Amino acid sequence: MSERKVKSFPKLWVSPAEAVFFIAGILFLIGTVNIFSASFVLGGQLFKDGYFFITKHLISFAVGFLVMIVAAVVDYRKLQGGWLLLAIITTIGLLLAVHVAGQDANGARRWLSLMGFKFQPSEIAKLTVIMITAAYLGARIDRGRRITLKSLPLGVTLIMGVLVLKQPDMGTAAVIVGLSLVLYVLAGIPRQERIYLGMTVAAMIVYLVYAASYRAERIWAWLDPWAYQQTSGYQTVQSLLAIGSGGLFGSGLGMGASKFNYLPEAHTDFAFAVLCQEMGFVGALLVMILLGAMAWYGIQIASRAADGYGFMLASGITALVVGQAVGNIAMVSGVIPVTGVPLPFISFGGTSLIVNCAAVGLLISVGRHITAKVFQPGERRFGADRPRLKLVKKPSRTTGA
Repeated sequence: MSERKVKSFPKLWVSPAEAVFFIAGILFLIGTVNIFSASFVLGGQLFKDGYFFITKHLISFAVGFLVMIVAAVVDYRKLQGGWLLLAIITTIGLLLAVHVAGQDANGARRWLSLMGFKFQPSEIAKLTVIMITAAYLGARIDRGRRITLKSLPLGVTLIMGVLVLKQPDMGTAAVIVGLSLVLYVLAGIPRQERIYLGMTVAAMIVYLVYAASYRAERIWAWLDPWAYQQTSGYQTVQSLLAIGSGGLFGSGLGMGASKFNYLPEAHTDFAFAVLCQEMGFVGALLVMILLGAMAWYGIQIASRAADGYGFMLASGITALVVGQAVGNIAMVSGVIPVTGVPLPFISFGGTSLIVNCAAVGLLISVGRHITAKVFQPGERRFGADRPRLKLVKKPSRTTGA
């Protein structure tokens, strides 16, 4: 009797790296449509050009795409030592320059202008922090050395965080410091340090919230936005109205009313609200599924990385992209206070888009080097009390009789 062949479903991707590339591309396409829809009214009012913002968005993507390709082709293991020192000096220099020659907007000084190109150094700091922390922790993981918060990369991270906080931009500063701390915890800091860290973070949040009156007012507006719907709760209320009016399939592309001077920052921080209004629950669900898939494949790349640096770098980049997305969606939905964290590939922002493209390129670079070797869990230990991942050769395929 001949064996009956079972037809299997075709794979969408040949590797996690390819999956990350195409998922980022789909998110970009959705974001491009949404940004145009959310910004053409504002562009016409401010610049007499409804295509103003979408043109800048496409130019930023062209730059970002080139950066992504270069980052994907270059071996990520070469981006250590002198390259990281240059990145640290450049990033801190740019953050200092913001306080001297930065441009003011909405009561904050966060942007620099160079040869007509306006960019936000704090976005660059996010990726720099991931790279320097990953390089330090990865080397200690590979050598089986103890992981502790008392280290140079965390000190550099705190300096960058303080410089961003002074702009002022508490949300971005929290992301910068938080990304580094997540990698330290993931690498395995001692239990006592984890307890002290939790207590310190809680105390700092309370202090920073009440150190500025506008932050405290945002907390009260978050707890009851309808009581502050004409002041600090206005954005949250309008965002919730936009999301609720979208229904299952939305009002249609370009047909949402929130961008007509109802929802501030409709094309930037609150772009997801416009997406929900015009594409409905189906469109919002598609974006969240894509982000979930990005997280899944990012974890796959990290767990199968060729070394500790790759493991930390892939983990940090996944946290950067997916973590910011979760934070933005939670903010827009009123689950957390307004923080000003963008939604990667969906919100308008040239520097953010270029940095996210570079991050995806580095994630792809890590993914390109996972084919020959895999991690075997439980063989060794790293950090203080966490099982280490041992590097073993991947067995070759053999055909059965």
